[in-house]
Amino acid sequence: MRKRACLVTIIFMLCFLGFFAGNVEASVKKDGIENFPASYRPYLQELKKKHPYWEFTALYTGIDWNYAISQEYRNDKNLVPLSYSDAWKCTDPGIYNVEIDAGWVNASKRAVEYTMDPRNFLNEVRIFQFEKLSYDPNVNTKEGVEKILYGTEFYNRTVSYRTQYGQTVNMQERYSDLIWEAAVYSGVSPYHLASRIKQEVGPFITHNSISGTVAGFEGYYNFYNIGATSSTEPLVAIKNGLQFAKDGKGASEETKANLLIPWDDPRKAIKGGAVFIGSSYIAVGQNTLYLQKFDVNDDRGTNLFWHQYMTNCLAPYSESSGIHKAYNSNGMLNSSIRFIIPVFENMPQYMTDSPNIADSDYVADNTKMYADVTGNLNVRTGPSTSYEVITGIDRNVKFTRIKKGVQNGERWDKVELPNGIVGYVFQSYLKEVPPPTITDIKLSIENTTIQKGSSNVIQIAITPQDATEEIVWETSDENIVGVDNGTIIGLTSGTATITARTSDGRVSSNIEITVYSKVTNVVLNKEDVTLLKGNHLKIFANVLPEDATNQEIIWSSEDDSIASVVDGVITANGEGTTTITAKVKNEEAKSSCKVTVKQLNEDVELEFDSSLRVEADEISKLDINKSSIEEVKNLIKTNLTMEFYNAQNEPLGEEDKIGTGSKLILKNELDETVYEYTFIIYGDVNGDGEINSLDVLIIQKHILETKEITGIFLKSGNTSKNGNLPSSLDVLKIQKHILEMKFIEQ
Repeated sequence: MRKRACLVTIIFMLCFLGFFAGNVEASVKKDGIENFPASYRPYLQELKKKHPYWEFTALYTGIDWNYAISQEYRNDKNLVPLSYSDAWKCTDPGIYNVEIDAGWVNASKRAVEYTMDPRNFLNEVRIFQFEKLSYDPNVNTKEGVEKILYGTEFYNRTVSYRTQYGQTVNMQERYSDLIWEAAVYSGVSPYHLASRIKQEVGPFITHNSISGTVAGFEGYYNFYNIGATSSTEPLVAIKNGLQFAKDGKGASEETKANLLIPWDDPRKAIKGGAVFIGSSYIAVGQNTLYLQKFDVNDDRGTNLFWHQYMTNCLAPYSESSGIHKAYNSNGMLNSSIRFIIPVFENMPQYMTDSPNIADSDYVADNTKMYADVTGNLNVRTGPSTSYEVITGIDRNVKFTRIKKGVQNGERWDKVELPNGIVGYVFQSYLKEVPPPTITDIKLSIENTTIQKGSSNVIQIAITPQDATEEIVWETSDENIVGVDNGTIIGLTSGTATITARTSDGRVSSNIEITVYSKVTNVVLNKEDVTLLKGNHLKIFANVLPEDATNQEIIWSSEDDSIASVVDGVITANGEGTTTITAKVKNEEAKSSCKVTVKQLNEDVELEFDSSLRVEADEISKLDINKSSIEEVKNLIKTNLTMEFYNAQNEPLGEEDKIGTGSKLILKNELDETVYEYTFIIYGDVNGDGEINSLDVLIIQKHILETKEITGIFLKSGNTSKNGNLPSSLDVLKIQKHILEMKFIEQ
């Protein structure tokens, strides 16, 4: 269910609330078909064959599939028409056929599963529910905008308009130029803006909303009919929209400034209206029809499953057809278009069928079939010619029938093609494949050594060549090399054996694959250290990535007379400053630590309480419940002046807390710095002196490589204190600390 007034109301309210200051990146986006799960790729590859300029982005939501369904399958969140069959409707007692809105009832779980599984809609028509609605300079072109405007008076036309004083202004720019400018400014796809203008006020430039001649609103323009609430009276809706163009209808001055109100010329109207359109959904990551219906992208950094533009669970499905028709009629299907397609964790092997498809019409099957046709047999998304075509197959393609149709009348079978595509074919054209048996398997590959993260294809030759027995691919270590139907991918350094065999194990062949993980960096847990002469300190070097094949570190010092180093253990030999370097052997990767050696005067008194651990210039083992400056001072006896600063070098007062990165600076009577110590609290990676969920988030971002931790904060994240980089084990320890199940030992 999607009412026009709903869009205006929602966006209007959100504009009044102000624009979003920024996004918290949570979901992970990966461009290219190769970055999709295997169950998506064949459908996208079919689309790519037909439309080589289409681009696909995988949106890894990080959300478990079953959890997503449980959140969407809730009362009033997803509706279907009352006229639909019971398979579409929730039949729970007290809910069945209860109208949430006139003619609309709660959807069944199967309906939610069907409409939420993106794989059901990876065909030429329904794919448009995933079309990216935000501006993309690599995809959008002015020529594309003109194609959308074709058939209207906006097409290839320069802009001319009337001012409030009745003067006519002839601009140099075309309407497509203003739309393009608005797209760049607002971040909304120019194709989407052009389509909205065409829908709202096209095809004539004399439309009352943009004529500039409506009495009382001369010289005002509203190309998107924003605020044009419906009315049965003539021109009232138009005047409501022009009132918004004139004064924002009560909007704050800040909002009007953001929207460029008043819209007293076409440039401001098109540009400001674009900001209005994009601010509530597109600008916050819900930049496809699917994401506006199903709130599963956490770019807003807030709760999911509530910021949903429509309740009709079939709205993206339905609207995609209209968009496809528009592209097709304008000859733009072969233009550059980007699609953002969600991926969930733990998705089922096969998509949920449409509720229109009755399970009782099929029996499970596993028969090898071929199409007994002279040309191509269409594979469709459902069991009738009203469903979209996924691909076509000829008689040379051998495939598996996974469900045999037993319907009355016209029968359709559900099949799985060799590339993984699942669809429906007309049963009358199918024949069983005689089952030849394999007598020999040979495997070959150009290079048996691959880089971590790269993929390659193992070539397989079977005898006889027309044997159709299933080949089972296996890896001796799925942590090192993954294999999917002969395509291998390097996961971590090491060696694994890939085996291709017949399903009964009668015939097999092996090939050994070595994965090499290249060194990218080396990270020290200390970047700057001050030692007293005669002291020792061990620093740790971590080679990145952690599974890099070469882990050998060569340690060196610029000046051994100041500080020498052996296997990471630094010895302070004499006053001065030098640099300790850790370099990966035979690699460019290296990292350095500045070492300053000092010697205290004999008259300096300095003693730390035994409850503290003091190593070189680092103080740890602090009781975080007694970590105010006043309390910490009581643990230190000295005749020097003590000054405390936080990690940002801001002075700390007596009641302020010590956190990771806080510094103690000792000064003599001449206000000269004698020595400096840095505090570390294991688990406090943001330096606020607390161990909480914020620290968990920071470490998780570091592990996901979305935000790097360095220096003393990197060390504090290693709660195991073994010199390794922070890991999921450290996240677990911090969580247990927060829950008071087991406190982190300082």
